[in-house]
Amino acid sequence: MSTPSSPYKKSQSLARGLALLQALSTFASGAASISELSRATGIHRTTVKRLLQTLMEEGYITCSPSDNSYRLGYQVRQLGEGFKDEDWVTEIATPAIGDLLQHTLWPSDLCTLDGSAMIIRETTHRFSSLSFHRSMVRRRLPLLTTAAGRAYFCFCSEEERQQLLALIKLESTPQAQLAEDPVFLRQLIDKTQRRGYASNEGDWGKESRIAAIALPVFHQNRVLSTINLVFLKKVLTPEAAAARYLSYLKETVAKIEEQLAGS
Repeated sequence: MSTPSSPYKKSQSLARGLALLQALSTFASGAASISELSRATGIHRTTVKRLLQTLMEEGYITCSPSDNSYRLGYQVRQLGEGFKDEDWVTEIATPAIGDLLQHTLWPSDLCTLDGSAMIIRETTHRFSSLSFHRSMVRRRLPLLTTAAGRAYFCFCSEEERQQLLALIKLESTPQAQLAEDPVFLRQLIDKTQRRGYASNEGDWGKESRIAAIALPVFHQNRVLSTINLVFLKKVLTPEAAAARYLSYLKETVAKIEEQLAGS
């Protein structure tokens, strides 16, 4: 059956804008740069940049201040299912971790679960004078050897924890060995839940100079994300960092959870 002809010309700008939204919803990390969107859609970089600015002003996308990547905004929920909880919490949490930096000076990462690891969705590394990294967004952090990962693993439900362990055991990584050690796992969970926060002190081999503390962000009785505070282990121990900064971290998490509940 043929489609009736229309007296109106197709809007190229609208079609291209929708193509950008569609492309953003398909990126595994939930975020993309102008160059990545240009390659995915075939739209020239200059046009992509102009359309993104319009979409951002209308609330359909947001721009990460830490690496200038773009992701779907809360407004896009009205368009379909492309907007995930991970995007939602990132949009709400980004200004909150920016405020946290003003109190701590040390950088923080907002992380969400991605398979058997946490993925950094937003960070203040770029803006911290004490940061030792700049490119952090979309970096994956192991669950069992980083504070951000442990905050998720130790505070999620037992059912989800067992599912995560099953995934980790399939890996050829150092944390796969830890997943097979019931004594390590029980001590880790007990210690973290007893203290109320997760930590690591050079436990991740790739970042042996680094220590961190982290808290889970809850929404509707489940862990939605985690927020860490990262520092050099030769400068601070996790215990010293908790004594000095944990109250600020808790205030940040409470602010985010309150906004999530009200959205």
